[in-house]
Amino acid sequence: MSQETRVAVISIIVEDPARVEEINSLLHIYSSYIIGRMGIPYRQRGISVISVAVDAPQEVISALSGKIGRLAGVSAKAAYSNVVTHVEV
Repeated sequence: MSQETRVAVISIIVEDPARVEEINSLLHIYSSYIIGRMGIPYRQRGISVISVAVDAPQEVISALSGKIGRLAGVSAKAAYSNVVTHVEV
């Protein structure tokens, strides 16, 4: 049985620093799908920008992006590649 995965980038803007622990907790839960991440604190504006590269089924990417985006003071959007990979499960 195979499953389709896609590479995507989830862009996260954190306006409420109190939510960072919740974001990290969610990223830990989905860590097996994460290729890499980069966080940039923008101190002059009081926000942080986080990019998370993932390789996962589309529904997993949507779920993670949605859970993060529903946190108060946090915005999240996913950008998907057009490359689909079939992985044996």
